[in-house]
Amino acid sequence: MGDSHTWTAAPAAAERARSVLAAAWSCAVTAEGGREELVGAHTVSDDGRVLLDVPEDSVLATAAVCAPRGEPSAVLEFADVAPVPVRERIRARLWIAGWFAPEDGRLAFTPTRVVLRLPSGAVVVDRDEFAAARPDPLALAEARLLTHLADCHGDAVERLTRLVDADSLHGAVRVRPLAVDRHGLTLRIERARAHGDVRLPFHAPADDIGRLTERMHVLLAQAGTASCPRALQRQRTDGEG
Repeated sequence: MGDSHTWTAAPAAAERARSVLAAAWSCAVTAEGGREELVGAHTVSDDGRVLLDVPEDSVLATAAVCAPRGEPSAVLEFADVAPVPVRERIRARLWIAGWFAPEDGRLAFTPTRVVLRLPSGAVVVDRDEFAAARPDPLALAEARLLTHLADCHGDAVERLTRLVDADSLHGAVRVRPLAVDRHGLTLRIERARAHGDVRLPFHAPADDIGRLTERMHVLLAQAGTASCPRALQRQRTDGEG
């Protein structure tokens, strides 16, 4: 399989949660007055507070003004959606419970509980770790990077499957790039009636686009020394991929 990886870390839960929050374009807010879907309405402070721009007739704005204690509770929900079309595109969901109050014409939301739900299960994120964490440095560029990889470099994606265990590729009909962060690249392996994900860790963290390009070249070089999985050889022969 070529040179072995020495960097095997994955994003911590707090970092993953902050990445979801940073990249999400919309959120659902459930408060005492009801539920609203907001698009392009939130920003995030350095300490993880969510600042919401809401219409004057919003139930949230009304709740903020009319709440007996002045700080009504609410739950914010964010979805992490894969930018490349795959089955089950929701990669994670983030729920933040807390209090909000008017602040400089916006609603400032202070978290009291943070829950990140991944395919492997739900994780309660420590509030102090959430406040101190920073989003993955590739989070805002990830959609563009993965879309370009899928649309323009399908041959590279296929070559990377040489780094995947043969058992994981059994019955594969399509392989697509699912996620990328500074720690590694995740591939979604789709079969006729199921799918699975395989992570290819980088040998060192990629903290910017330049380093990511170098890390990808290393993976491709490693893939070049590995044999082509027979499952994908049959796929090409049959015209399915």
